Amino acid sequence: MTSKRCDYFGESVIRDMTRLALRHDAVNLAQGFPDFSAPDELKKAACDAIMDDHNQYAITWGARELREEISSKAGQFNGIQADPEQEVTVTCGTTEAMMASMLAIIDPGDEVIIFEPFYENYGPDAAVSGAVPRFVPLEGDDFNFDADVLAEAFNQRTKALVLNTPNNPTGKVFGKEEMLVIADLATDNNVTVITDEIYEHIIYDEAQHTSIASMGDMDQRTITIGGFSKTYSVTGWRVGYVLAPPHLTSAIRKIHDFLTVGAPAPLQHACVTALNLPPAYYEELVKMYDKKRLMLYNALTNSGFKCKLPQGAYYILADISAFELGNDVTFAHYLASEIGVAVVPGSSFFKNTEMGASTVRFTFSKSDETLLEAVSRLENL
Repeated sequence: MTSKRCDYFGESVIRDMTRLALRHDAVNLAQGFPDFSAPDELKKAACDAIMDDHNQYAITWGARELREEISSKAGQFNGIQADPEQEVTVTCGTTEAMMASMLAIIDPGDEVIIFEPFYENYGPDAAVSGAVPRFVPLEGDDFNFDADVLAEAFNQRTKALVLNTPNNPTGKVFGKEEMLVIADLATDNNVTVITDEIYEHIIYDEAQHTSIASMGDMDQRTITIGGFSKTYSVTGWRVGYVLAPPHLTSAIRKIHDFLTVGAPAPLQHACVTALNLPPAYYEELVKMYDKKRLMLYNALTNSGFKCKLPQGAYYILADISAFELGNDVTFAHYLASEIGVAVVPGSSFFKNTEMGASTVRFTFSKSDETLLEAVSRLENL
């Protein structure tokens, strides 16, 4: 008595691993949320907004002041000129932003290209919107795609391509040359690019973030998704946004209105404060996560995992072949119950689960104390 779309996917493996961590009192390196405090300025701003009675509906597509700040930030940081009245929509996190975007442009039977491995929501999002996903692999240690394979994925039914940079779970940051290949194929095939850039401020070493909407005339066929959860350590606030040209924004706003009506009003006001933090905040953010990245990477390689330092975001996708403890699911359950560290089975990031059967994903979005405890436990491997 349930819909066929529900047969396509199960419950979130990531959230399930958090429940497993709680059951075994394991260190949770599965779900990507910080276990340390958000900036005091943001917490105070949220409290002040509530006390100032910003407790009723904001305008459906977002409080005007926040849309103006998002527009300003997009111009300065992303190189995207977005009119706050016609091209900026505030959503309930990037999760709703992605779902509203797909529902706004996809008809049943349309195809959506998704790079694999992929954040686990993209497959179900495609199914709920009625799309047929077509997966293109990211291969090798650098997680590159084959331009010819990508070109072959396009056909007359292709409606959209989902891009995630910096990428979850690989940590890959797509370079400008790769973006040009994607942009040319999207233009030639009249396809919309939906780009999830939630980790845009968490970039390491020489990597640089590029928004594909800033390239040539891609702003007219790109939906850019961003949010506040990761950059400001407020994953529970659920405030995200969509940048898109007016003809796409109009459709997205219709879907958004009937999905959620609007994002939490007081937290929208607090997000204005977030966007006015000084440049030093972002510099310290990267320094903090770089330290955690190296701490976890060294612990994993010393424990026998094979992995590569991520270019961005706060995850490490690690190979478990050396342990001979079964596939990724068996290994993840063993690690949680016997070692006391929870991770995500790599197969949850692949349509063909066998492709991820020898990998697990760790997050380092945790306090130093949490990571040190995890490092200590991993020594028992």
